[in-house]
Amino acid sequence: MKYRKLGKHGIKVSAISLGGWLTYGNSVEDNVGIQCLKTAVDNGVNFIDVADVYAKGESERVLGEFLPDYERSDLVISSKVFGQMSDNPNNRGLSKKHISESIEKSLNRLNTDYLDIYFAHRFDYHTPLEETVRAFNDLIDNGSILYWGTSTWFPSEIERAYGIAKELGLRPPSVEQPRYNLLDRYIELELFSTVNYTGIGIVPWSPLAQGLLTGKYNDGIPEDSRHSKVNQLPDRELNDDVIAKLRKLTEYGKEIDLSLSQLSLAWALSREEISSLITGASKPEQVVENIVAGDITLSVEQVNEIEKIIDNEPQYHPIYNRVNYRNFKRGEI
Repeated sequence: MKYRKLGKHGIKVSAISLGGWLTYGNSVEDNVGIQCLKTAVDNGVNFIDVADVYAKGESERVLGEFLPDYERSDLVISSKVFGQMSDNPNNRGLSKKHISESIEKSLNRLNTDYLDIYFAHRFDYHTPLEETVRAFNDLIDNGSILYWGTSTWFPSEIERAYGIAKELGLRPPSVEQPRYNLLDRYIELELFSTVNYTGIGIVPWSPLAQGLLTGKYNDGIPEDSRHSKVNQLPDRELNDDVIAKLRKLTEYGKEIDLSLSQLSLAWALSREEISSLITGASKPEQVVENIVAGDITLSVEQVNEIEKIIDNEPQYHPIYNRVNYRNFKRGEI
């Protein structure tokens, strides 16, 4: 496993990391989740990402059961704060009250004294940004967290937080966690420039496009997939043109001895702005397959061939759509 610096910062994270978004404490039995975590760490993964809102704390709880079996300092553990955790109007967002109370609950569920990284899971349009920056800075001062980051923030919002922190002598965000994969390249448009300016790292979620880049959907939606029950894939991501390209990528992967998932992960890691890719897995064998990509370095020719096959330019993510943005600002997304 290769390890990369988190942007300009000294902490190093495994190129492939493991996340618990749709799995641990939710769709995957606890014992299987523990097996996935053990397989990942035993094969060089040091970065594990969860959030308080994942299965309403259950993802953190499963990870908390796993942590005592390992040396805490060997691992980089992150969680997130923002989502609505109860009917209490103050039990959401990025106010000092919610951040201060949420970190204590997360640490208890995770069975640890501190988080390496604490993410602001979304931008809070209802709380002054200075209040949020100060709240995260206070957590660093009291030892509850080592670094703080953002998740799915607009580049301009990250730059504002960075500017406020610098002006007030506070710690700025160290990392952003956006959606990024071979089919969804929107962060190349602006975020790459922002991270190059601020020195923060990027640790994308959904690097396999919710399973599309595993080859599982090359012949349509399988009956045993989560999308067969509730199709979460919009037409822009799952259509005949995309499927045809995925089949071509699969064949190209065979030529260079890589599965479609390994090829897709290695392609994303060819971007020097990327610190780590947060992968999901519901079986230990999926963990092993993904980890292989952490040791792969594609040649320039291979990267060019992959992009020639997929034939897509970075486009703005639908979240930039005016209607979605309005709902997002209201807190409805």
